[in-house]
Amino acid sequence: MNVQRFLNAIDGISTWAGKAAAWLIMGLMALVCVEVFKRYIMNMPTAWIFDASNMLYGSAFMLCGAYTLAQNGHVRGDFLYSSMGPRMQAGLDLALYILFFLPGIAALIYAGFGYAADSWHINEHSNVTAEGPPVYHFKAVIPLAGTLVMLQGLAEIARCLVCLKMGAWPVRPKDVAEIDIVEEQLAHSEYVDEASRELAIERAQKIDDSARQRGMGGDVI
Repeated sequence: MNVQRFLNAIDGISTWAGKAAAWLIMGLMALVCVEVFKRYIMNMPTAWIFDASNMLYGSAFMLCGAYTLAQNGHVRGDFLYSSMGPRMQAGLDLALYILFFLPGIAALIYAGFGYAADSWHINEHSNVTAEGPPVYHFKAVIPLAGTLVMLQGLAEIARCLVCLKMGAWPVRPKDVAEIDIVEEQLAHSEYVDEASRELAIERAQKIDDSARQRGMGGDVI
């Protein structure tokens, strides 16, 4: 299996995990809406709602980390990085991945596994309320999310190595490529004047060219 197929496979796993975890937001929204109705309309608040909402939000936040990394969406101090050439970007990313990312995420997986194992062993429940819900399944998300991020991180390291060798970033699948939806829509809309359409097309092309030149390279958390 060549490098690009390996990268596509890892990106696919991260994308699938991120999209699956995003459905937890729907569950969280439904939970909050039901609780607001019960609390303020029926005067029947639920004791465990705080724990449940924290677990749903926390799970979505952690499980989407790998998808965000694949999407190059983590925060970066970009004022110097954007002016570098692809090889210099790749060299900087590679150094940061090796020095900080790999040890940090490895520690997260190791500590999280022990943390979750202890929680499952004692059948841990929340102590926020008298009859708190179980939390061991939530703590199991920690090593799982760490493993997904580590897997995506290895793909990003591979991208750095390819860029150092070839002088250009490997192309990412469209599923994880960052695009400007507004500009794309304006560029193809029939309800805007010609000048606005041409401006939208020009800006969309600049965004696309900039992304291609920078290779949409991997980011460091």
